[in-house]
Amino acid sequence: MTSIIYPTTNLKHVEQLNIVRGEGIYVYDDAGKQYLEGLAGLWCASLGYGNQELIDAITLQLKTLSYSHMFGGRTHKIVMQLAEKLSSMLPTQNSKVFFANSGSEANDSHIKMLRYYFNVTGEPKKKKIIALERSYHGVTLASAALTGLPANHTHFDLPVDALGILRANSPHYYRGRKDNESEREFCDRLIKNLENLILKEGPETIAAFIAEPISGASGVVVAPEGYFPEVQNLLTKYDILMWSDEVICGFGRTGNDFGCETMNFKPQLISLAKQLSSAYIPISASVIPEYMYEAMVEPSAKVGVFGHGYTYTGHPAACAAALKTLEIYERDNLFDHASRIGFYLQKKLTEFKSHPLVGEVRGRGLLGAIELVANKATGQEFTDGSVGAYAKQACQNHGLLIRAVSGNSIAFCPPLIITEEQVDEMIEKFSHALQDTLDFCNAEGLLIN
Repeated sequence: MTSIIYPTTNLKHVEQLNIVRGEGIYVYDDAGKQYLEGLAGLWCASLGYGNQELIDAITLQLKTLSYSHMFGGRTHKIVMQLAEKLSSMLPTQNSKVFFANSGSEANDSHIKMLRYYFNVTGEPKKKKIIALERSYHGVTLASAALTGLPANHTHFDLPVDALGILRANSPHYYRGRKDNESEREFCDRLIKNLENLILKEGPETIAAFIAEPISGASGVVVAPEGYFPEVQNLLTKYDILMWSDEVICGFGRTGNDFGCETMNFKPQLISLAKQLSSAYIPISASVIPEYMYEAMVEPSAKVGVFGHGYTYTGHPAACAAALKTLEIYERDNLFDHASRIGFYLQKKLTEFKSHPLVGEVRGRGLLGAIELVANKATGQEFTDGSVGAYAKQACQNHGLLIRAVSGNSIAFCPPLIITEEQVDEMIEKFSHALQDTLDFCNAEGLLIN
């Protein structure tokens, strides 16, 4: 075993799979075995592996200007080009963009900028942020506090209360409904609970509400139709900003350019990462409205500096990767392609609804999940995540790399470049793995009749 501390890993089970190269939507291990990347790495390798255009753009930039920081007024051409290009694509107007290196940093930066903004505009009490139960927004100290998954909190003593992080109900109808509650009744209850939370805390103390349009690590939860527009109406009523974490959903993933468009809401704040550069070089972006930026200009001048930023903010090579990625998306109509292939993927996933292990199939576009349950009739969950872990390994055995999320939900998020034939290949591999998992559950007596 090497000296590495591995991220998001059982530290008793490290170095289980050694990936040595990638090509298109496939990767290969050190024994030469091919795997279809069913999760685009970690929801991020949108253009797949070995894209020569991206490699050339990065290489040229490294030869031209390998690094330049952005402190003290310094800039460079490619970061300005990227900011303008990105701003023109966003479902917001007159936005300002702050670059960092990961989705966690983007969300962390948003928390800091929200505090800065409300302090300098005379509302210093307005610091609390509402996040959903079972949400995922990163792993830095502040972004992990936004996250609502137990594994990301246990043993870390995160400053949830100190940062004013509040929790709203997860809009997962399958898991959250009561008795025979309809989707409409479920939504009404969640909106009422959200309003009660706002009134209890005081709207004058709440800065923003953050959510992924469709969650990733928390199980690919798709809220019922109408949920997000009603949330937005409520936030507007109480002067609370709506913040869309598009780290996974952005750039064509959900069948539209951005996830907020799929789920029908208009945020003021947006977080971006992952598919921004197709994961070729780390880069992320925190997007704020122009009025927030303008309010921070004079106060920064009085202090002498806007005291936030990273050594690698706007790294030239990362910007080159992102700019070329956005160019490829547009030139090759990849968002339209992803929408069409996403429709096909959702249709194929739906075919598993009748399987005795499958409780729910959910998703939009090229983002989906199949939840495995102990009792199909009642939706009763397994007692732990061992079935999901088994299914993940079974998929790997059959040459498919996916991820078990939120216990026993199997997530699918292939590269945007995937074809219908490759979707069929992915589904076939998963079908074999699902049968293996059913055999395991039967042998272990894990199913409840």
